[in-house]
Amino acid sequence: MKRTHLPLNGLRVLDAAARHLSFTRAADELAVTPAAVGQQIRALEDTLGTVLFRRTAKGLELTPEAAAGLDALRQGFLCFEDAVRAMQAGQSSKVLTIAAPRDFTAAWLAPRLAAIADGDGELCFHLIAADDAIDFTEANLDLAIRLLVDKGEHEGVRLGGTTFVRVAAPGLEGAAAERWIAWPGHAPADAPVRVADAGLAMDAAARGLGRALVPALLAERALAEGRLVTLGEPVDQGLGYWLFAPLPQWRQKKVRALVDALA
Repeated sequence: MKRTHLPLNGLRVLDAAARHLSFTRAADELAVTPAAVGQQIRALEDTLGTVLFRRTAKGLELTPEAAAGLDALRQGFLCFEDAVRAMQAGQSSKVLTIAAPRDFTAAWLAPRLAAIADGDGELCFHLIAADDAIDFTEANLDLAIRLLVDKGEHEGVRLGGTTFVRVAAPGLEGAAAERWIAWPGHAPADAPVRVADAGLAMDAAARGLGRALVPALLAERALAEGRLVTLGEPVDQGLGYWLFAPLPQWRQKKVRALVDALA
């Protein structure tokens, strides 16, 4: 019989009933009714084309056909248990692989991961630079972070809001104060300075090359340290940093713990 046609639920019931030689005790183990056990055994007998149990004056008795396959069946279930334990071992792992933009990792994520790791010396983070589309099927990722309008098809939470701030070097005056520094998240057509990401835009602004419109979350540390100052009022650009993953990864205990710590 092909593995796609194996009656696994019926075989599980057979294993329990054979160990107890009682449909009632098997039902207690499986948290079903004795009638349900009887139905599963009859269905399995129909599928296999053989009788598995006989009722005698002494009680329930295995047929030779059932007894012949019992050792292999139990060995198979032990293999299933080993497989499940192996797959669950990753749940207890303290290694988390995260894909995030380089600038976000440097300005916001890395300091927070360091603080989280200080509380658990076994934690290990693998950080992958990712600014473009992320394919969870090709990379061994637990989580990803990107600047997006929405998390899309995955599970996720937004880190911070969608507010952007205009930043420049303290005391910037004259023409430089009106000169935009463009990056992919904010790229005025007439900007004379263009860089690859918001982190480089902030670095350029801190060196007096002009002003940049960047996510407030990303600029927090530079503003607190006085390397940059804000110009005018914040604006809502509708973009935010989303922490996300497909549902299977999102459900992992280690992932949920990190999400809670970051969000």
